[in-house]
Amino acid sequence: MNPAFSVVLFTTLAGAAQGLLLALFALDWAVKSLWLNVQPSNHTFVVGAGLAAALATLGLIASFAHLGRPERAWRAASQWRTSWLSREVIVLPGFIGLCLAYGYSHHVGSPLSVWIGALAAGAALLLFLCTGMIYVAIRFLREWSTPLTPINFTLLGCAIGFTLASAMAAALEPLVLHFWGTGAFISTLLALVVRLSLWQRIRTLTPKSNLQTAIGIKHPKIKQTSQGFMGGSFNTKEFFHGRTPALLRALKRFCLVTAFGLPLGVLWLLVMQIQVALALLLAVFLLQWLGQLAERWLFFAEAQHPQNLYYQKMA
Repeated sequence: MNPAFSVVLFTTLAGAAQGLLLALFALDWAVKSLWLNVQPSNHTFVVGAGLAAALATLGLIASFAHLGRPERAWRAASQWRTSWLSREVIVLPGFIGLCLAYGYSHHVGSPLSVWIGALAAGAALLLFLCTGMIYVAIRFLREWSTPLTPINFTLLGCAIGFTLASAMAAALEPLVLHFWGTGAFISTLLALVVRLSLWQRIRTLTPKSNLQTAIGIKHPKIKQTSQGFMGGSFNTKEFFHGRTPALLRALKRFCLVTAFGLPLGVLWLLVMQIQVALALLLAVFLLQWLGQLAERWLFFAEAQHPQNLYYQKMA
C-alpha cells in the first residue's frame, strides 16, 4: 500500500494523546484507591489533560489532509451502525471533550474528577479499538486482519503516552516519575513483543491468490512482462509505495532502535528509581515518536493488496 502521511501523523498523534490520558487516569486511580501513597497536584492533571486534548486535536486536523472533499467530512459519521471509521469519527471528538472536562474537573477540585477520568479513559480505549478495527475489518489485507492490530495500536499509544507523562513528571511532579516511568517501560516492552509478532506473522503469510487466479487463467506457467497499462493509474499509484526493499529494512531497523531500543534503555533507569533529566526524557519522547512514525508507515506499506498480483510489474 502507499501510505498517506496524514494518516500516519493522525494515528501517532492521537495515539500519544490517548496514552497520556490513560497515564493520567492510572495515576488518579492509584492515588484515590490509596495504592500509591503520594498527593500529586491538580495542576499536573490539568496540564496533562490539556496536552492530551491538544495532541488529539492536532491529529484530527492532520486527518483532513487526505480527504478529497473536506467539507463533506461530516458524512463520515453517518454509517456508524456498520462502519468502524464512522465510529472513530464520532468517538474522537468525544474523547477530546472528555479530556477537557477531566482537566477542568481537577482545576475546580471536583470530587467527580476520577469518574470523569474513567469516562475519558474508556473513550481512549474505545478509540484505539475503532482505529484498529478499521484495518482488521479489511479481510483481504491479511497483514492487517488480525486481533494483534488493535493491540499494537493500543500498546504503542500507551508506550509513548506514558513516556510523555514521565517527561511531564520530571518537570512538574517528580514524586510520580517512578510510577509513570515503570508504566512506560512495561508498555514499550509489550509493544515491542507485539510488533515483532506482527512482523513474524507477515513473514510467514502465504498468499491465498496467485497470478492464475488474479486474471482467471488456469495455465500453470504464466509470466507477466508488462504492467497492463501504458502509463500510471489509480491502481499503480494508490497500492504501490515505490520504495526499495533496502529502504524498508533500514526503516525497520530505525524503528527498532528509536521506538523501542533506546527508550527501553532510558526508561529502565526510571524503573530502578534513578533520576533522569527532563531534557533526556523529552529527547526519548521525540525519538519514540519518530520511531512510531516509521512503524506506522511500515504498517501501511507492508500490506499487499491482492490487485498487486496483476499490477506487479511496473513497465
